[in-house]
Amino acid sequence: MALQQSIDLALESNIGGGGLPQAALDAALGLVGDAMKRLAEDDASGRLPLLHMPRTSDDLASTREAAAFLRDDATDVVFLGTGGSSLGGQTLAQLKDFAVPGAGRFTESPRVHFLDNLDPVTFDRVLHKLPLSSTRFVSISKSGGTGETLMQTIAVLSALDKAGLKALPKDMFLGLSEPRKEGGRNALRDLLEPEGVRFLDHHTGIGGRYSVLTDVGLLPAAVLGLDIAAIRQGAADAYEPFRSGAATKDAPAALGAALNVAMAREGKGITVAMAYADRLERFTRWWVQLWAESVGKDGHGTQPVAAIGPVDQHSQLQLYLAGPNDKLFTVMTTGVEGQGPLMDEKLAKRAGEPGFAGKRIGDLVAAQGRATADTLAKNGRPTRQIHVEKLNERAVGELLMHFMLETILAGYALGVDPFDQPAVEEGKILAKQYLAQG
Repeated sequence: MALQQSIDLALESNIGGGGLPQAALDAALGLVGDAMKRLAEDDASGRLPLLHMPRTSDDLASTREAAAFLRDDATDVVFLGTGGSSLGGQTLAQLKDFAVPGAGRFTESPRVHFLDNLDPVTFDRVLHKLPLSSTRFVSISKSGGTGETLMQTIAVLSALDKAGLKALPKDMFLGLSEPRKEGGRNALRDLLEPEGVRFLDHHTGIGGRYSVLTDVGLLPAAVLGLDIAAIRQGAADAYEPFRSGAATKDAPAALGAALNVAMAREGKGITVAMAYADRLERFTRWWVQLWAESVGKDGHGTQPVAAIGPVDQHSQLQLYLAGPNDKLFTVMTTGVEGQGPLMDEKLAKRAGEPGFAGKRIGDLVAAQGRATADTLAKNGRPTRQIHVEKLNERAVGELLMHFMLETILAGYALGVDPFDQPAVEEGKILAKQYLAQG
């Protein structure tokens, strides 16, 4: 396994009064142990297809074929969708510099874009700047009825028409949605199938925020040339302790779930994920949706907060260290020691930092990640550490599955359904009503 997890700096026995009492952790481990039994039943019965995805490979060829179609003579590939239909793909794409500050502007062709937030100014400018004749589009909506995705798709079809490309949607578009239900409507299919656009079937048993191991996440990864089989293998690594019957405390995702449950029961109402890697920034945003929509129900749940180091040391750490002690921290680091530009000895001395001499940028980042975790702990702030030595496809697949398992188990242990989002659906319905009323 690539993922190394330690909760030592979260425990009262190690950091004092702000930490988690052992009795509270033991009680949570008992609840999560029961949740693990339920998860095993989910696996055996097939009720939860997500658990079977890590060891599934028969769909990868069609994913690669669809990616080749999108890449063919394309300068740009645009993914239309929001929330769970986009954040997983963005998380994987960031391995190839997507949305990495600075580096993202130099990504190789085809350039990949995720238009996940419906903003009229942004969308209009993107449509005017894209070379439409060499751009491919993917519309993603599990239900086919997501209002934002439908509007985006309608706008693109209209733009193609105005550009004299009306006859080409079948060569420029791909849809990703559930199969049409007998007697039911699928608005996205109704919109695109008459244009001859072909569809990949969205897995019917896996919801959007858990869909990163399906075509929703793997198709963008494949377009960018990532190893999608390795992503699945990493997910299998995270699930292996459960398949092999490990004890709750010995299965990293179960231990993580117990830590979160215990902290919630102890009144720590905020959970912060701070990753020391540009290429994990989208991961933290993916996790925010996963945790918030899955666990935040019936008065339960904790507020997820995404942070990136070292930059957020300069914007959030003051509050974390000296503000209310109501948070659980997860500091995520990667093996960057010895990486990056070398610091010249003479220039380091001139800058008044002789200790920089002979060091690399990665050495400082590694030191900062370690120092942040230790400083939080010394100030009585409970902190979990997660380290991944090499950030590649297999490692990110393991991280994704770890946090999905952790979230499901925490939901089960807290007595909530981690798979629905009734409050979100209420807002969607009301927004469409307001739109119709003008």
